[in-house]
Amino acid sequence: MSADRYHQQFTVSWDQLHRDVRALCHKLVERDFKGIVAITRGGLIPAALIARELDVRLIDTVCIKSYDHMDQNRLEVVKGVDHNGAGWLLVDDLVDTGRTARAVRDMLPRAHFVTVYAKPEGRPLVDQYLTEVAQDCWIQFPWDMGIAYVEPLVEQLRQPADGRSD
Repeated sequence: MSADRYHQQFTVSWDQLHRDVRALCHKLVERDFKGIVAITRGGLIPAALIARELDVRLIDTVCIKSYDHMDQNRLEVVKGVDHNGAGWLLVDDLVDTGRTARAVRDMLPRAHFVTVYAKPEGRPLVDQYLTEVAQDCWIQFPWDMGIAYVEPLVEQLRQPADGRSD
């Protein structure tokens, strides 16, 4: 998380993600899609949940690698698709600055593009989203976090102030 760009943090649990995807699906249930195209990697899990909720069996991927730490403007399409997206649902977890979304939108101009979360800079590139978050908010997705043991409070309070236990 870049300290100069992100000033807020939003942690999404597995339960919250599932609830949010189901809420997004309520907006999509009346539509008939040929299949789903997930944008890897962030779109994989939302796409799987949407596929279940909408009973879609055909799932494809667009695989894009970005080089944020080396080159701010370089995106590499690792795997594309052989259609323009007509009748397909394009899924990603988040639209942020819109760099990836713009590249995928160019590849699949006729797809219906949805994200679970959207930031203001990228929001105009998607057809639907569920929740808007601030541009300076870092989203912690559940697949990026681990579960760690936390000592009971009473044990934490028994430890000396220097953090060493005797």
